[in-house]
Amino acid sequence: MELADTQHLGCCAARLESSTLSVPILNLYPHPNPLPKGEGGITEQKLKIEKTIEENHEAKLVVEVEPELMDTYKRRAARKISERGKIAGFRPGKAPYHMVVLNYGEQAIVEQAVDFLIDAEYSNILKEADVNPGASGRLENIESLDPPKFIFKVPLSPEVDLGDYHSIRMPYEWTAPADKEVDAAMEDLRQMYATTETVEREVQEGDYVQVDVDSETEELKRAGFATVVRKDDRDTEWPFAGFAKQLVGMKPGDTKTIKHDFPADYDLEALQGKSAEMNVTVKTVRSMTLPELDDEFAKTVGAGETLAELRESVTKDVEARSQADYDDKYFVDLIEKIKEGATFKYHQHSLEHEGEHVLEDLTNRLSQQGMDLDTYFKLRETTREKFTEDEVKPVAKKRFERSLILDEIVRKEELEVDNEALDNEFNQTLNALAMQGMDFTKVRGGKKGQQQLAQAVAMESANRVMTRRALEMLKSIAVGEYKSPEERKAEAASKKAEEEAKVAEAETVVPGSEAPSASEGSSKAETNS
Repeated sequence: MELADTQHLGCCAARLESSTLSVPILNLYPHPNPLPKGEGGITEQKLKIEKTIEENHEAKLVVEVEPELMDTYKRRAARKISERGKIAGFRPGKAPYHMVVLNYGEQAIVEQAVDFLIDAEYSNILKEADVNPGASGRLENIESLDPPKFIFKVPLSPEVDLGDYHSIRMPYEWTAPADKEVDAAMEDLRQMYATTETVEREVQEGDYVQVDVDSETEELKRAGFATVVRKDDRDTEWPFAGFAKQLVGMKPGDTKTIKHDFPADYDLEALQGKSAEMNVTVKTVRSMTLPELDDEFAKTVGAGETLAELRESVTKDVEARSQADYDDKYFVDLIEKIKEGATFKYHQHSLEHEGEHVLEDLTNRLSQQGMDLDTYFKLRETTREKFTEDEVKPVAKKRFERSLILDEIVRKEELEVDNEALDNEFNQTLNALAMQGMDFTKVRGGKKGQQQLAQAVAMESANRVMTRRALEMLKSIAVGEYKSPEERKAEAASKKAEEEAKVAEAETVVPGSEAPSASEGSSKAETNS
């Protein structure tokens, strides 16, 4: 299987042995609502920051805090420790500072005070340092306590410079499929509605055959693979065009070794330019009886009342799939051209995060085949670590950089999602889920679960619509039909003005029931004369 090509303060998780203090390494997220200066946050007079941007796209912040502020947090920490613990002679939370030190030690107070300080001030530290984080930061070291000085490391938000992408040109040359492709699709429909009968004879043209395919190449292994021996070869035939014809003459139980040299541009990257052997065993041979292509067949399929209507429906479907396939390759190639002139800056964490999504996608696809990742790794004779390094990371890098390009196109070209497009995509997604058998009334979690599902579908719908807008924009640039945001806004304003003018004009027209007829007007004129 090939890989498919998008904050709470932690507690003290570990200690740095090299430090004289026992220093917490905290995973830090900016507070969702940072405190304004003067309302619990650090003021400029209480904060000194030295910022260094390192080569790994990470900001190193050396933050010095005034001793008075640190003392405030230490006393708050001592009260908290006193509340949780027991100190003889004092009620919880009432023990004086020096008694807490005597019972628990200065180090315990400092560690708690650091937690309090960062929880209250981290977002303001980022704001003061003008840092846009791309992931959770970390407190790497407490350099000193006199004065209090902390060293933070913060992965920066990914950046991309697209270069002169407006100069890129790539013609869009999709053409509608020929009649023979529609004929092939009609034939596929006949085969879907065909009746079959198991036969004990050699494979013939037109038969439905089940085989087991064994190979040293993992991607070519199949158990119970079904194929139809067609008269004409199909480019979409697995694993290569003409494979099924090589079964002709074999009987159930027969095994045959088939060799094939895969081209350098083969769809599956693992087989590109390689030669492979397959041991194919025929399991079952079935003769097929195809229905006649007539109006009754069209009614059975449910795509029209006549054969002509069925063919029209099939033609639209073939064209849509053909254009979708062309678009997939066109836009991948176009984005790769943009990548050639682009400059990326991102932290390794961003790539690792995308890698997790790649593995998650693979896990979901494997589960549909009744397999888990560990079993997959065993079949591939690899380990999770090696698979991640050799296959996940390259795919994650491609996917992540493509997403950065599309996000930057959205930003620079000021693209937006209108409600009508979002509603249409949302409804289409819900309909597709319903057709797959999802019962929305049985979603786990009741109404809350339904709301969460609706929010997830809405987010996914918005992402798809925005991605299409970005791709359409790239296409307009590539074919020389680009319009700037200002031009598009002017056109939209002009169109809106025209529509409003038409509405206003329609409202000023006298309703037909109130307007005099031509004959009535003539009679009045004669009377007046």
